[in-house]
Order: sequence, then structure tokens, then C-alpha cells
Amino acid sequence: MAESFVLNTGARIPSVGLGTWQIEPGAVSDAIYAAVKTGYRHIDSAVAYRNQEEVGVALKKLFEDGVVKREDLFITSKLWPGNHAPEDVQEDIGSSLKDLQLDYVDLYLIHGPIRIKKGTMFIPENLIPTDIPATWGAMEKLYYAGKARAIGVSNFSCKKLQDLLAVARVPPAVNQVECHPVWQQDKLRKLCQSTGVHLSAYSPLGSPGSPGYSGPSVVSNPIVISVAEKLQKTPAQVALRWGLQLGQSVLPKSANQTRIKENFDIFDWSIPHDLMAKFSAIKQVRLLKVEFAVHPKSGYNSLEDLWDGEVEYEDERTENQDHSDFLRCFS
Repeated sequence: MAESFVLNTGARIPSVGLGTWQIEPGAVSDAIYAAVKTGYRHIDSAVAYRNQEEVGVALKKLFEDGVVKREDLFITSKLWPGNHAPEDVQEDIGSSLKDLQLDYVDLYLIHGPIRIKKGTMFIPENLIPTDIPATWGAMEKLYYAGKARAIGVSNFSCKKLQDLLAVARVPPAVNQVECHPVWQQDKLRKLCQSTGVHLSAYSPLGSPGSPGYSGPSVVSNPIVISVAEKLQKTPAQVALRWGLQLGQSVLPKSANQTRIKENFDIFDWSIPHDLMAKFSAIKQVRLLKVEFAVHPKSGYNSLEDLWDGEVEYEDERTENQDHSDFLRCFS
């Protein structure tokens, strides 16, 4: 199994990256340092994660200590939802580059098809409709200027991705989405493969206990456990390897050095075809539904509008679910 995938730009994206969402600021630097020493070469960050400055501190230390050179790493960041206006996109990446202490990022993503008013708090009352073609035009300028070596999107459904591809001069290189054995994204994966867009999986282990997530556990799924037992691997390793064998990069998050190493130990073995086939029996449930984006001001009247019908439930959604941590849910 290759340790990287080729993007439509010709660049290579590492197969396994370290997700930094919900790693506490005080732990991010150590986690990144440990991950890179282990062999990780992709660090996934965002302004919305509230720890990007410390990501920059960790990167600087890695370079100064001679552990890696800048060109050895693949760094991703994402557009803040309040900076979707074309005139604000360049300012946004400038802020991220300052935080990261870099001259460029390898990948810059529209964090999702959700927008808020500039300079406001990330709460439902501040939602406004998106204008993705206009925002994408500004993203393309970052690509042409070399500030982002590749550009892409996150949390885009099949329809939203197709709509963007129809107007883009520079096609998105990546669509970073929730993807794991419990939400396999078969339709979206096939679309990405047919259009040259790389699918990258955040929360490839399901992110249990995280704000906004609800539904069954990925690593406790009986089929995942059964396959893990047969291969003498952990359920997490099996879930990650499943993603790699389908051609997608994976972004597991951990601040635990043992798990960081364990999550990277997925290259010298494989899941046999007969065991891969068993994953098709797993009931499919989107765990991050982003219900708070359904609001009169967002332009989305239902979850079906937001995800363009790509929603399935294990049980009825909770109408009174707490969404006070609006910012950190959408990642």
C-alpha cells in the first residue's frame, strides 16, 4: 500500500495524517512532534480548531531541530466560515500562514458549505447563505499565487461537489469528509474517483464523545471487531486500513503517543478481500449531522437540504440536542 496518493495537481498527499481537532492547545505541540517522529508527514489544521498557533510552534521546532524539512511535510488549513467573501479569503489564509509560521500551505479547504457574517460569533443567528462559486474564485487566486499548493473543500455532498466542478477553473483537489465503516460514503467516493478529486477522511474512527456526534461506535462495531480479531490488529487499525484500501487518506486524531504510533502501523499488512466484503453489511449512519445549520438564515430548511439527501439515521434525531459548542461541532 502506497504511503501517499497523487492529487490532480500532481502533488502527493500522505495516506495517513494527524488530525488536530479537539486536541487541547497544551497537548498539540507534543502530539505533532511525536507523530512526525513516528513517520506522519501530514498535519491537518484549521482556525476553527482554536489551536493553530501551537501547530505553528510545533512545526517551527521540528524544522529547527532538524527532524524534517518544510518540503517533507504536507500541511492543511481551512477557510474560516466568516471569511467566505472573496475579498476576505486572502486575508484569511494570511492569518493562517502567520499562525503556522509558513510561507504556504500544501492544501487549503473551504471548511464547509456553511457561512456566517464576517466578524460575528459562530452561532445560528449569524448564519447567512453561501456563495460557493464566488468564494472558490478567490480560492483559485490563492492557488495561482502559490500560497496554497492545492485547494479543495470539506463536508461537500455529491451535488455540491458537482455544482462546484461545473464552474471551477481549478478543480478541487480534495473533498475532506466524515468517512469510516459506519458512514462509508460509497456514492461520494465513486464521484470523487470519476472526477479526479481525492477523498480524505476526517474522524475515520468516528470521533466518539465529540460535540455534535451521535450514533453507533465505529471501533465497537461487531464486524470491525471480528475482522480485527482475525487479523490480530486493533479495531482502530482495521478501520483505518479499510479506508486506505479504498483509496482515501485518513486523518486520525490522538494526543496519546501509543495510539499515535498504533494508528500509523497500517502499511505492512492488508485486509483480505473476503473480510473487506463484510463491511458492506454495516448499517450506515452519518454521525456528524450538523443539525444546527438547519436555520432560516442559512438557506437550509432541512438536513436533506444541507446534505442533499445524503442522510441516514439510526434513530430519530433529538430536537433539543445541545448545540452550544457550535464552532467545534463543524470540523
